Amino acid sequence: MKLAVITDSSVYLPQDFRPSKSLFILDIEITIEGETYIEGKNLTLDEFYRKMAASAELPKTSQPSLAELSDLLTRLEKDGYTHVIGLFLSGGISGFHQNIQYLTEEYDNLTIAFPDTKITSSPMGWMVMETLRWGKEGLSFEQILANLEVMIEKTNAFIMVDDLNHLVKGGRLSNGSALLGNLLSIKPILYFTDGRIEVFEKVRTEKKAVKRLIDILGDVTADGDYMTYIIHANASKKAEALQKRLMEDGYTENLAIVPFNGVIATHLGEGAIALGAVPIVKGEEK
Repeated sequence: MKLAVITDSSVYLPQDFRPSKSLFILDIEITIEGETYIEGKNLTLDEFYRKMAASAELPKTSQPSLAELSDLLTRLEKDGYTHVIGLFLSGGISGFHQNIQYLTEEYDNLTIAFPDTKITSSPMGWMVMETLRWGKEGLSFEQILANLEVMIEKTNAFIMVDDLNHLVKGGRLSNGSALLGNLLSIKPILYFTDGRIEVFEKVRTEKKAVKRLIDILGDVTADGDYMTYIIHANASKKAEALQKRLMEDGYTENLAIVPFNGVIATHLGEGAIALGAVPIVKGEEK
């Protein structure tokens, strides 16, 4: 089996991750005041925050290019790849996952799977890295997909934002409109449920919300080993304070602080912070 893994630029991969020749990343464009950017090519993360703060309108994001994906699959087939796994931004907040399913039957010499990650950012990055590792270790295509199914099912992410307007106006928060009149009196905790972002719980203060986040993390990781991410949107001090609290509570391993990239920060807004927990799934067969 010669396996290719495809993802999109909403993913976060650690700076020390060695790019694999078998990994391919589709760009997601960010539009700010009519100008189109691709983070890492003509836009840095610092520039993104400066431009977003100066803009009269919220930035917009596109889906990855379906044509680019189709062309890539054609190229992979010619290059001798036999299997492809595509791990993209949650189908609950992007139509891309649904729109590409027909491609799985279009290539005679490729076995293709596009499982819905139901997540994004660093949890999706962990899925990408583990999939590449499993392929390198010689696990079968079926076993890799089975491992991913377990990983996707048990992945959780809980989010605290400073401003719900980004999510509501962008249509990413399905039950958020009713909260807008109460923003001064609550600090909602959001979460991914079946790939959609919804309100998990309403908390009165940020201090209580942080404590609640830690309690929730303990609940969702009680059944095994997890990779835990503190993910922030230009809120490094908040992230470091949360890390300190978690370490005091015994989270001393498999814990990392990472930034949201511009694609996700567009919809969460500056100041957002999240806890993501992804199960560490051991490969089985050899």
